[in-house]
Amino acid sequence: MMSAVGDNIQKIREEIAKAALRSGREPSAVRLMAVTKTVDDDRILEAIEAGVDIMGENYIQEAKRKIETMDVTVKWHMIGHLQSNKAKYAVRLFDMVHSVDRMGLAAELDKRSAAAGRVTSILIEVNVSGEESKRGVRSDDAPALVREIARLDNLSIRGLMTMPPWCDDPEDARPYFAALRELRDRIVAEEIPGIGMRELSMGMSGDYRVAVEEGATIVRVGTAIFGARVY
Repeated sequence: MMSAVGDNIQKIREEIAKAALRSGREPSAVRLMAVTKTVDDDRILEAIEAGVDIMGENYIQEAKRKIETMDVTVKWHMIGHLQSNKAKYAVRLFDMVHSVDRMGLAAELDKRSAAAGRVTSILIEVNVSGEESKRGVRSDDAPALVREIARLDNLSIRGLMTMPPWCDDPEDARPYFAALRELRDRIVAEEIPGIGMRELSMGMSGDYRVAVEEGATIVRVGTAIFGARVY
């Protein structure tokens, strides 16, 4: 019998597929990430059994414990704010870092990646809304940051990430998702050497359908999979 977590994942995948088809895309172009902040190991294992193969974590320490004790063959992505002094842990723990928003952090990740003998995949976090409370590089400054980071040998820019302002109506998030896609297309048009820009990490439990319609390739879903968090 499928667990409640498994049921939720099946429903979300169906919704992702419908949204992708509505926008003329293949459902396989969108990957589902389970956001596992504060989620216990058993429920994470249920998500993995239901076929989710990307886990998103917000904090180094929590991620480190899970990655080292759970021994599962999934991808772990860092989606939370990353301080430069934690870069040395991030490059060893994560397959991708979604939250690179400044050159100082990129330079430290590059240095630590070189020391670890690896190339770290990253996304550039963009503050599309311009809200003071949001992290991320301003949209106008993003292309210059991409050009600067592109010169670093041990980082591979794979695309962009954003969080729109919180809103009751998912439709209110649409302009922000569309803006991130348009920014990605502008950066692609610059043909910066070594830049892939395939990924758009956007959309969460409340608005992932809209994000998929606007081009998301990774949706970051926690509550809709695991239920409301208990802190």
